[in-house]
Amino acid sequence: MDLKQIQDLVKMVNKSNISELTIEENEFKITIKQKEDKYITAPMQVPQQVGMFQQPSPAINVPNSATPAPSAPKAADNLLTIKSPMIGTFYRKAAPGKPNFVEEGDEVKVGGVVCIIEAMKLFNEIESEVSGKIVKVLVEDSMPVEFDQPLFLVEPA
Repeated sequence: MDLKQIQDLVKMVNKSNISELTIEENEFKITIKQKEDKYITAPMQVPQQVGMFQQPSPAINVPNSATPAPSAPKAADNLLTIKSPMIGTFYRKAAPGKPNFVEEGDEVKVGGVVCIIEAMKLFNEIESEVSGKIVKVLVEDSMPVEFDQPLFLVEPA
């Protein structure tokens, strides 16, 4: 068996579902084995990385909310959270140059648009599920957000 034939066999094994191939000719014997599927461990690592991405986001917001921190724990008991219904990019306004949908201190009603989340080139208007006053915007404009990530704190009306 020559080198070209061996290379062809290796390519064939790689492209197939065969995990091992053994060929014997006279006194010549060759065994070709596929590596273990490395992708089995990758999904276990991805959630850990996703978790790491979720942790810095609140950490970034903590310094921004450091000044109102003393009053935040007391008021946090009665505040409601508007959370992201999907993964995507958070936008506070409909287009550059347009006003933000909501500002801190604005009143929102159920069904009122509070932001846009872009996911896979689709711009999704996110509507408030609660009525009340926006107390805090938790995400910066044009930042990536995760599913169920808090976006706004609302004091119920």
